[in-house]
Amino acid sequence: MSELAKATTATIVPTLRYQDAHAAIEWLERAFGFHRHFVVEDGEGGVAHAQLTFGNGMIMLSSAHDDEFGQMQRPLASTDAPVSQSPYIIVTDVDAHHARALAAGAVIVMEPEDKDYGGRGYGCRDPEGNLWSFGSYDPWQDEAG
Repeated sequence: MSELAKATTATIVPTLRYQDAHAAIEWLERAFGFHRHFVVEDGEGGVAHAQLTFGNGMIMLSSAHDDEFGQMQRPLASTDAPVSQSPYIIVTDVDAHHARALAAGAVIVMEPEDKDYGGRGYGCRDPEGNLWSFGSYDPWQDEAG
């Protein structure tokens, strides 16, 4: 491990931009079990910055804006567009989480299944097409345990 990695207390926090960040926040809470940690309005009916937590993890999101960062990161052009990355969230009960997401309208793209590398997982898209992966495999724990 590098000296820089040893010296930091930072963790990785994925960021997303949404066309309708308010609706996304409500949906992420209902479908996936996220909790609002901090939300800042942008003064134009949108969200300037939001932090949602899940366990000891966090995502940050905002409304789409045509600003400098918005030129590099924007919502998907369509709900079935290919993505170059997706968050993986560790859950204890994959099938119950899948049922919750499905009931909230998640588009399931990979049904729950046992993985060769351990654990169980599934994949889905949120209403704006972002790809999410949920699974019981925890790379920080020894699955053989």
